[in-house]
Amino acid sequence: MARLYRSRSNGLEIWPGYVDALSTLLMVTIFVLLVFVLAEAFLSVALNGSNKTIVTLRGEIAQLSNVLALEKSKTASLRDELASLASLMKAKQAASAAALSGQVALNSREVATVALLDQQIAALRLQIASLAAALDAAAAKDKADHVQIADLGKQLNEALARKVQHLQQYRSAFFGELRKALAGEKNIKIVGDRFVFESDVLFPSDSARLSSAGRAEIADVATAIEKIAPKIPPHLNWVLSVGGYADKVAINGGKYKDNFDLSAARALAVLHLLVADGVPKNRVIATGYGAEHPIAVGDTAADLAKNRRIEFRLTSAD
Repeated sequence: MARLYRSRSNGLEIWPGYVDALSTLLMVTIFVLLVFVLAEAFLSVALNGSNKTIVTLRGEIAQLSNVLALEKSKTASLRDELASLASLMKAKQAASAAALSGQVALNSREVATVALLDQQIAALRLQIASLAAALDAAAAKDKADHVQIADLGKQLNEALARKVQHLQQYRSAFFGELRKALAGEKNIKIVGDRFVFESDVLFPSDSARLSSAGRAEIADVATAIEKIAPKIPPHLNWVLSVGGYADKVAINGGKYKDNFDLSAARALAVLHLLVADGVPKNRVIATGYGAEHPIAVGDTAADLAKNRRIEFRLTSAD
């Protein structure tokens, strides 16, 4: 039965006009949504590198806050000591006033103690002034760090937006070249930011060996890349992503262990042919997804055929 599901569906289906219009509207809606998803993915990937810097800065700020808290605790303790010394000073002044009036006479030891207290009070005042200056400097640095983090995030967002906008221009040109080369092909279509080839167009059933017709289709893709690549500025680090997908029907026996192995082998076969046709090795990547991410949720032969596919996407390598 699994073999029957893999048969190609070449029949023509006649759809009423209103169904065709609704299908077109649905495809446009999906296209717009996927553009937004792609933009968000680019921003997330590029921002991933800055997250480490931001985490490090936040750690330093937290450490600085702990130091500030400790210094504030020391300052409070010193202020308590100063208050205690101030009370002693008042007592000293009262004693001195009494001695002028002849009521109290201080001996040499008491005089020495009062002098020592004066020195300690002066030293404490210097320490308090130094701590106050350190607290002010730390608070200013904390404020500046927050401003720098905010500015860094803003600059990254602006840079990523410019990069996505620039790459989008050349992606549109690439799609235009492919549309010209593949005009009239019913089993090849655009889904969002990807060109989708049904695997039955490129490969025999349960095989990763490209058919002669499939080789011709891949040659058209390579030609489109060769035309658009010289126009892309060197600072845009782009790649052509080749994604291999399979249907959910389990593989029983044969060369491949499961649908994941088959999809990966097909993606690699396409990659090798693109390189052989002139696409630089550093500008093409391949990934196998197995039966994950289906584009048709039904179990009919037509749905399964849609899910057996190769997708091309011009994207950023950063």
